[in-house]
This record gives sequence, C-alpha cells and structure tokens, in this order.
Amino acid sequence: MLRLTGAELTIRLLENQGVTHIAGIPGGFNLPLYDALGRSGTIRHILARHEQGAGFIAQGMARVTGRPGVIFATSGPGATNTLTALADARMDSVPLVCITGQVPLSMIGTDAFQEVDIYGMSIPATKHNFIVRSIDELLRVITEAFAIAAGDRPGPVLVDIPRDVQVAVTELQDLPAAGIPAPMPQPDPQALARAAEMMNAAKRPLLLLGGGTSSPEASAAVVSFMEARRIPAVMSLRGLGTVPHGHELAVGMLGMHGARASNMLVDECDLLMVVGARLGDRATGRLDGFCPKTGLVHIDIDACEVGKLRIPQVGITADAAEALTALLPLLRKTDHEPWLERVAACKAEHGLRFDRTDEVCSPYGIIRHVADALHGKGIVSTDVGQHQMRVAQAYPMMQPRQWLTSGGLGTMGFGLPAAIGAALAKPEETVVCFSGDGSLLMNIQEMATAVENQANVKIILCNNDGLGLVQQQQDLFFGGRLFGSTFTAGTDFVRIAQGFGMPAICLNNERDPRAVLEKALGTPGPCLLEVRMSAEEKVFPMVPPGAANSQMIEGVNA
Repeated sequence: MLRLTGAELTIRLLENQGVTHIAGIPGGFNLPLYDALGRSGTIRHILARHEQGAGFIAQGMARVTGRPGVIFATSGPGATNTLTALADARMDSVPLVCITGQVPLSMIGTDAFQEVDIYGMSIPATKHNFIVRSIDELLRVITEAFAIAAGDRPGPVLVDIPRDVQVAVTELQDLPAAGIPAPMPQPDPQALARAAEMMNAAKRPLLLLGGGTSSPEASAAVVSFMEARRIPAVMSLRGLGTVPHGHELAVGMLGMHGARASNMLVDECDLLMVVGARLGDRATGRLDGFCPKTGLVHIDIDACEVGKLRIPQVGITADAAEALTALLPLLRKTDHEPWLERVAACKAEHGLRFDRTDEVCSPYGIIRHVADALHGKGIVSTDVGQHQMRVAQAYPMMQPRQWLTSGGLGTMGFGLPAAIGAALAKPEETVVCFSGDGSLLMNIQEMATAVENQANVKIILCNNDGLGLVQQQQDLFFGGRLFGSTFTAGTDFVRIAQGFGMPAICLNNERDPRAVLEKALGTPGPCLLEVRMSAEEKVFPMVPPGAANSQMIEGVNA
C-alpha cells in the first residue's frame, strides 16, 4: 500500500512516464511539488531564471528527443510567464506538459495573492488543459496529459494543481500505467488511391515538406519515397533537415526568404503534394497567388489543417511516414527526367548565393565557418530575425531534429533556452545558438542557467545594434524611416557573459578569428562568440509582406 501526498503522487507519476528533466522555478504555491521533487532519485531539476526560459528549455528537450518536455511554475505571474512558450509549442506542434501550482480550491475566485485563472488564459495557447480538483483526479490527469501531448499532432498540455490538492493524502495499491498516445489515424485507402492516380498522371510532381516530417521516422519515409519515384521536394522553414542538404532531389526552402528556385518550381509543378505543412503565410505568400492552377494533395496528421487554407483535390489525415509508405506501392515508375532537368537548371540559375563566405566576421561567413568546423553535425538553434533566415538559407542541415527554431510564433528569446534544453537532453552533441542582439536580450538571464549546468552551448551573437529584420522592412517598405528599432545605448555582451561566468570573445577583435572560433567550438561547456556587423546588411531574397511569392525581391546578400 502506497501512502502519498498529491505532490508525491505527481512526482511518482512523472517518474513513471520516464521523465528525466524538469525545468522550472519554485514559488509559494508549488513548493509541495518541489519538496517532493527534491526527494526524487531519477528526475533532474533545471532551475531556470524565468518561467518563459523554463518553457523553452523544455521545448529544446522535446524538439531533439520527440518526448514531452516538462515545466514547473508557481501560480499567478509564474504561470502567466509560461504562456509564450506554450503558445510557441502549440504553433510548432511540440509536446510539453506544464504543471502549475494554484491557490487552494477554496480561494479560487477571491483574487487571492498570486491567483490567476491560468486554466482559462491558457486555453488558446494549449492543446488541452486541466485543473485538478481532487487528489484522486491526479491519477487520471497526469497520465492523460502525457498521452495527449504526444498523441496525433503533438502539443502543449497544462495541468493546474491547487496547493490543497498537493498536500492532500491518499492511499493506493499501485501506480497506473504510463499514458500512451492514442493510435495514429490510418490513411484512408480511397484517398490513397485518388492521390496515387494524380501522382501517376503528373508530369511535374513536387513535394512540400513541413515540420510534420521532422522526425527520424518521417524523414526516412520521405527520402525513400523521393528516391524511389524520383520526385523533388521543397521545404518550409521547419521542414529543413528532413532531406539531407545537398541531396540531388532537394530544392531548398520556399517562401518569404527562400530560394527563388523553390518558389518558381512550386508555380511550375502540375501536382504539389504537401506533407506535414500548414501552408502558413510565410511559406505560401499571398494565398491566392500560391500555385492557383496546380493539383493539390495534402497529407497531415491534423484533420483541421487539411483544407483549412486551400481545399485539396485529395486530403489524407494520417501520420506522414505511414501515408507515404502506404502510397509508394501504388505509384508507377514514371519518367520525370524532363522535369528533373528543369529542376536542376532552375536550382543552378536561381539558387541561393552568398558573398564573403570566406570572411569569418561576415553575416554568412560566420554561418559557413561554424558549419565547416562542426562538419555538418551538432544541433543548431536560432532566435528570430535576420540571423535566423540566414542560417535557414546557408547552414547545411543534414538530419531531422538538428534544427531548432521558432517557426509559427516567431519568438525572440527562444534560441538560448532551447539550446540549453537540447544540450542537456543530448550531452554528447555540440549545440550552437545563433542569435541577434535584440533576441538575446529577451532571455539573456538564461546564460546563468547554461553556466550552472555547464551546458555545451555555443552562442554565436550576430550584433548589429538593433532589430535588423524590423529595420530591413522599415527601409524597404516604410520609406527608410527607422523608428523604435535601433539600440542607441551600446551593450557590452562580452562583459555581461563574463559576469555570468561564461567565457566570451568578440571575434572581430581577434587576429585569427577562424582559429579562435574552432577552438571555442571544440572546448566543452558554454561560451559566447560575438560577431559585430552592420545593420545595413540585409537578408535576401525577400517576399514583401502580403505579396505573392512570385513577387520576390532579389537584392544582394552581404
């Protein structure tokens, strides 16, 4: 017979789920949970410096492992600080379980100290949420939370536990089995047959790969499908890494800052098969100008996404790997050589080109030198801005779950804590966080977390003293009127990092920046490497906001 408090039961259930790390911050209304966590022999706690940071640390873990990350936060401001990370996970289909403390049940609705209706506030930011009203409910809720977070289209789940439930006592014979996600929906045979008929008739087929293909299983199925039937593919921002960089059938990223070749070929194909992508506006541009006369097959695990923005001729609700595996035997071997010749010619003429890549301290040079030093391996995290788009364009992503970036919500402050989570979940890997000065300032306090845990995170700070991508749009589309986007008070990031106990160097000041970079990347533990660059250097190509992809501006990359 087990005699446990609600807090002890929660920790035992988390252990039962195989949880190894929890990121969070203690406070008055989750202290019973923390007291029980401190007596766990298997779960390591990561003390973040901000609950948003904790949420992104958990995301980093989830994104590289595919398993739900776990966050602890107290009530009130602790809980509300998690909302951005939860909304980000919801947009990018990342499995999280966020457990918040709450005021006692009898005080809910009284405006008690640090009371907030996090259950109601989190509804649009989560896949599902719970408020636990008795200790007996914990047995069901915790296991369900993990099953929901990891099932079908993954996402964040919030569990709000009042303090009196945490300290209540129960007796039980044994713990329930771990929560298991519901079986994936099987692809409809008739839909598969119609999709195969369209593919067999197509002369210029093309795949569009999204974040739903970013697991190792989906990636393997995609590559097998492409190679067996010689079908080329473009990728959304979050689809990068599904097909290894340099693969002959990989065209590259499409959309706002993608290659003109990718956008052109989407317009030229006669059948577009969308796999695991939402058809978000940054990928499609103005929707009425996105391949309006092209046949469309849409495969997605989320039935709500199929037909939400464009009605396909065939919609298939299924796991990407299962759908492609089932579809492959239905396809005939078709001669696509004229189309493949056109794809190769378009890539050669309209592929991405970068200047000054031999210079370490240039916008694209730093990316290429990092990639060369790591030989295409390691995990790459980014914040949001010009540096993010440059990394997406130029870093050779070789495998799934190598690329961590905030795609749907576009959250500045994502990169560093996500990199910390990835490094703790994969201690054998080198994790590189490309960030901008504006983004790094959003969660700079997590440098302390990186140092405290000796996370093997290398921060590559692209510092242009401002909000570069905002300035780029102001310069191009607002008459060059820069307002609210320039940091007039300089920040000494090297000294700040050193103040946190992190080794830090400005590469612009080094006689041999390449040697310094390579040494830093090869030295275990966290460090910051600053590269100062001009805000005048823009990132191209670019589709103007609200325009069609065919209206892409070429420009010149620095």
